[in-house]
Amino acid sequence: MKNFEELGIRAGFVKSLTELNIIEPTDIQQKVIPLLLNDPKDIVAQAQTGTGKTAAYGLPLLEQMDANDSRVQGLILCPTRELGQQVAKQLFKFTKYSEKIFTEAVYGGEKIDRQIASLKRPTQIIVATPGRLIDLINRKAVDLSSVKTIILDEADEMLSMGFKSQLDEILNSLKTVENKWLFSATMPHGINDMINHHMSDDAHRVEVSRDNIVNKKIRHEYIVCEENEKLWILTEFLKSEHKNRGVIFCKTKSATQKLAKQLIAKNIATDAIHGDLLQKERDKVMRAFKNESLRVLVATDVAARGIDIPGLTFVLHYQLPESDEYYTHRSGRTARAGKEGVSLVLATTADVKTLRNYERLLGIKFNQLRQKK
Repeated sequence: MKNFEELGIRAGFVKSLTELNIIEPTDIQQKVIPLLLNDPKDIVAQAQTGTGKTAAYGLPLLEQMDANDSRVQGLILCPTRELGQQVAKQLFKFTKYSEKIFTEAVYGGEKIDRQIASLKRPTQIIVATPGRLIDLINRKAVDLSSVKTIILDEADEMLSMGFKSQLDEILNSLKTVENKWLFSATMPHGINDMINHHMSDDAHRVEVSRDNIVNKKIRHEYIVCEENEKLWILTEFLKSEHKNRGVIFCKTKSATQKLAKQLIAKNIATDAIHGDLLQKERDKVMRAFKNESLRVLVATDVAARGIDIPGLTFVLHYQLPESDEYYTHRSGRTARAGKEGVSLVLATTADVKTLRNYERLLGIKFNQLRQKK
């Protein structure tokens, strides 16, 4: 096991990492950092959420930056404002003991004029959601002509959220960019199309082995039950978890709202997030969850993207998702930053077959728990 200094990261950054208690490089960091420092050209890396990929690409990106040049030199594209804010915050923390490199996050749901004013200050790195970046380009409020490196973070999420045409537009407008780094938890067909179209044929490929698609620190469990038993089993589970916090997933907006109301009626501090919430409503719920005035968040798959809250001990699947990729993203909300967590499915007999498929496709093992009568 190498440390960050041995991987080639300079002392100032290593000091910041140590202060953040990031001591041992994760699997993806060990594989990616030396590649990007020595031959930063193009890379396609598969890494699930929660494995430390922000540092895997963020540290080599910071190493490239010229702090004396106030122009934008690096661009990071993210699917959600939450992830964008989180990435910008991480990069800021990494630079505590080095020359000041300025990062600005831009995203929808925030006043564009305020972001335009912020971009007038020296900014070496922009972290952006695709739609907002295109708005800024169209208003000629951002100059990307000096960008050397563009990073696509959670590329599969960006595609599934419908950003393909915006990504194509951005990548086509930045043809002179020297390095393109793509990170994705899964590699669906659309990602391969994007790789073939926008990245060099000799791009480095880094794949976490199939066994590591899903974080090893997560215990996968299921309880077989009828639909009408789920609420009772869920409340018993929450009692057994005492004050532990987590996310409960449903398939639809109406299911999330209904379940949140049922849990509130049982005096469990809960709220719901789904795709129809206004940004300010979503921010309010997320603030309450982050400051721990909510114990449980009930969410749809789309709404939960970009959530990164440390210390969540469980994810509960009240209803199974549409695909194994969503299961990967859901379960990745727990067991982050080296901690352990539980991913529990309330499964009808029909769902058990789907779980067997997940085992095969994701290289995981589900442990069946018996219902307490």
